[in-house]
Amino acid sequence: MSVEDKNVIDIITIDKEGVLVLTISDHLEWNDENEHLLLLQEKINSYLDFIENGQLAENYPDKADKKIMIQIIFKYYPNKTADEFLAIVERFLNEKGHAFDFYKIENK
Repeated sequence: MSVEDKNVIDIITIDKEGVLVLTISDHLEWNDENEHLLLLQEKINSYLDFIENGQLAENYPDKADKKIMIQIIFKYYPNKTADEFLAIVERFLNEKGHAFDFYKIENK
C-alpha cells in the first residue's frame, strides 16, 4: 500500500487524543514532481471520498464520530512546490473540518 494505490487506505489508527488518523505512505522521490503531485492529489481525494461517501462510517461504525486527520508520511522531503501544495491541502481539509499533518520518516 502506498501513494500509488489510490483506492486503498494505507493505514488507519487512532492517536492518543482519540483522533482517527488516515495515513498515506509516500515512498516516491521528487524526480517527476508533476506526476508525484498528481498521485498525491488523487490519493488525498480518494481518502476524502472514503470519508464523505459514508464508507468510513460503514466500515468503522464505532469510529465514525471521531475527529479525522489525514496524514502523509514521506520517505523523501517534499520540495518547494510540494510544500506549497501541502499548504493548500491543509487549508482545504481544515475548511472541511479535518486535520492534516505530514512528516518525513527518519532513515536509520
